[in-house]
Amino acid sequence: MADDTGARLAAVPEQTTPPGNGTPENGGDGYLERRTLRRGSAGWLLLTGLGVAYVVSGDFSGWNIGLAQGGFGGLAIATVLMGAMYACLVYSLAELSAILPTAGGGYGFARRALGTWGGFLTGTAILIEYILAPAAIAIFIGDYVESLNLFGLTSGWPVYLACFVVFIGIHLWGVGEALSFSLVVTAIAVIALVVFAVGAFTQFDPANLDNIAVDTTAAGASSWLPLGILGIWAAFPFGMWFFLGVEGVPLAAEEAKDPVRSVPRALSISMGILVLLALVTFLASTGARGADAIKDAGNPLVVALEGDLGLSWLKTFVNYAGLAGLVASFFSLIYAGSRQLFALSRAGYLPRFLSLTSKRKAPYLGLLIPGAIGFALAAATGNGPRMLNMAVFGATISYALMALSHIVLRRREPGLERPYRTPGGIVTSTVAFVLALSALVATFLVDKDAAFIALAVYAVALAYFAFYSRHHLVASAPEEEFAALAEAEAELSRD
Repeated sequence: MADDTGARLAAVPEQTTPPGNGTPENGGDGYLERRTLRRGSAGWLLLTGLGVAYVVSGDFSGWNIGLAQGGFGGLAIATVLMGAMYACLVYSLAELSAILPTAGGGYGFARRALGTWGGFLTGTAILIEYILAPAAIAIFIGDYVESLNLFGLTSGWPVYLACFVVFIGIHLWGVGEALSFSLVVTAIAVIALVVFAVGAFTQFDPANLDNIAVDTTAAGASSWLPLGILGIWAAFPFGMWFFLGVEGVPLAAEEAKDPVRSVPRALSISMGILVLLALVTFLASTGARGADAIKDAGNPLVVALEGDLGLSWLKTFVNYAGLAGLVASFFSLIYAGSRQLFALSRAGYLPRFLSLTSKRKAPYLGLLIPGAIGFALAAATGNGPRMLNMAVFGATISYALMALSHIVLRRREPGLERPYRTPGGIVTSTVAFVLALSALVATFLVDKDAAFIALAVYAVALAYFAFYSRHHLVASAPEEEFAALAEAEAELSRD
């Protein structure tokens, strides 16, 4: 029986990923050796910094537009609901990352639970998020550089190009150095948010929270919900900006020290830090200057401090710190996008040359090509908010599919070894699934054109998979081997 089992396991990759001509594709000799990352480069502290770095720019700008969509009460409820979604998702991902500690992250989880189609749908949605978000943030960095009058520069393509060249260059240097840089910049941004909150709370007035004019024609409108009940739903994408990106921590699993323990730990700690930052930033900003004053501001924290000349030094400090926060998120999102692209390419879902790594074990084409696309989008459009809404569209699809993956694996493989178990089990992931679908619909309420553009890009990618790449997957890729092993074990149990 043991010999028979070994034979079945050896044959599984060929059975699970047959190319179009009916013969197995394993990539050839040395295929994976040319596609390896530097293992053991990141402990739980660097991973925690990465989780916060993905998100921290959202505390400095963007979230406040939710006040224009739903008022203080609408955005507050939306933030609580989206915070609950991310908390449930993070705990679900912590379990999945302990089971499958590969660079595929969400794509790898969905590949195991939902098959090749589920893996590609999830991975592509994540790529939409991680390619478009850095392009948007590059535009915001340009705006900050111009407002600070740094080197006499104005917001435009030279600033965007400098961002991509400099920070992709650091990533090419090596993952350990890159994540250490990210940790330092993120720490500066977090300290600045705390200092800002202390100063802003000295000007706090509860009357400022609900000073947006009430739309008397909106259903359920009040001073707390000036745009009515529907305003809560429309504010979902902006409540997400306090947490958007934290789900990318598992993408560093292959480069982590002891990923089975460090990734779940980093996810939990990151989420805790982000909840606290969201609470103090939201209350301090709105209460100091008023919801109406900051609802359309490009730099809401600075606007929140304009009422008191005694805090002029803090305005300058927050301005520079806001730039640091944008850099931290820009830098870490480039990392996440490159690792997702690397994993999809290594397994054959995308062109395989994109997963080649350098002597320093960096996926150089996975960094350079998305960077070129991001720069082109930033330079051509200059429309950061639209690209961010497109990124949110991709993110919400991936969240729903990752939560569904947790539910499927819990039901289909209850005996699977789980070094970490999600508190609440499938109830937790079901909450994340339902809220993710609600947030997906909300993207159409905010900017339907952006949502439809993202949907069109998604459709083109799926056509590529349907007609070509699903027939040319690489059986020896880690995510494919995990799925193959699961299929073999299921076959043996049926026998």
